[in-house]
Amino acid sequence: MKIKTVAFLAILPLLFAAFMRPAYAVAFEENSDAKALILMEASGKKVLYERNADTALPPASVTKIMTILLVLEAIDDGKIALGDTVTVSDYASGMGGSQVYLKAGEEMSVSDLLKSVVVSSANDAAVALAEHVLGSEVAFVARMNERAKELGMENTVFKNTNGLDDSDEGHLCSARDIALMTCEVLRHPLIFDYSTIWMDTIRNGAFGLTNTNRLIRFYQGANGLKTGSTAKAGFCISATAKRDGMQLVAVVMGSASRDSRNAVAASMLDFGFSNYEIASFDGKTEGEIPLLGGTKATVSGRYEGCEILLEKGKRDDIKAITEYTPSLAAPVEKGQKIGCIRYVLGEEELAACDILAQETVPKISYLHVLTEILRGMLLLS
Repeated sequence: MKIKTVAFLAILPLLFAAFMRPAYAVAFEENSDAKALILMEASGKKVLYERNADTALPPASVTKIMTILLVLEAIDDGKIALGDTVTVSDYASGMGGSQVYLKAGEEMSVSDLLKSVVVSSANDAAVALAEHVLGSEVAFVARMNERAKELGMENTVFKNTNGLDDSDEGHLCSARDIALMTCEVLRHPLIFDYSTIWMDTIRNGAFGLTNTNRLIRFYQGANGLKTGSTAKAGFCISATAKRDGMQLVAVVMGSASRDSRNAVAASMLDFGFSNYEIASFDGKTEGEIPLLGGTKATVSGRYEGCEILLEKGKRDDIKAITEYTPSLAAPVEKGQKIGCIRYVLGEEELAACDILAQETVPKISYLHVLTEILRGMLLLS
């Protein structure tokens, strides 16, 4: 009996730990040969799984996500247009590896060059676009590194626009950094016009393109984004997919084969979609918030709706806590913060939205008091 009691006491801490583990803590069970992995929700950049995510590794053609981002930003800024005609340089035409076999002096639209980069990972098209945007690949690469710093990509050094690493030593990026720049690209809706293409053509139908990202065809909700492989980098991917309003990014670096790379990317996405969801909370107008010293005794306020990433099944456990500015006093200007609403799960604050005044309420004055007295007297007469 004593032995049984001792045994039970020995396992008691384990049982306690199991029951006390947070109900929203889910874990991804990985079986992968990849050197680094990360799964991220795109809107809030919340990490759902990671392994060696900050290790700087050769990214191969996944590099082109930054090239694509700068091209999309140049289009948004009006510096270039999809219909621009680009004349291919000798340098751009000399790129090796994956390409669309551009010839020096050949003319091609920005749209077709961008399609060639996104769909077929064309190295020559990437350089042609870089030269069109900033005049030279050197200037473009400098901007790539600047933009990386702006995005908080702490373990990245770009040496070229396309990820070729035969001669450019030190061209490195981490899985987390790839996820961050992927999230930024996904903010540009134009990308999906290209990244969701399975097969297409350029040169008036004379040259066929097939997407290097097989998940586009075979994974439900897949909408991007970029694959890459070299002898140094192994097989890499930044895979993106969206279901039920939730956009996920799965990055795999240094896998041994294309199939194993795609399998673990799909597995991470499955994990995310199976265990998490985006919960939407509506905005609301609060009509009568107490106000001191104003021409009105109350002021109206409003908070906007928000979306929160949650483990599935936890939405009903969220508490919305409304807090107003203590002793709120006039004057209050329209648009002024007068409180906030906090969304809380257990002890964790998941999100907070400002409550903003929907009207201007001046501070009460003697003239206002006198006016109100006279108005009251007139009503009584």
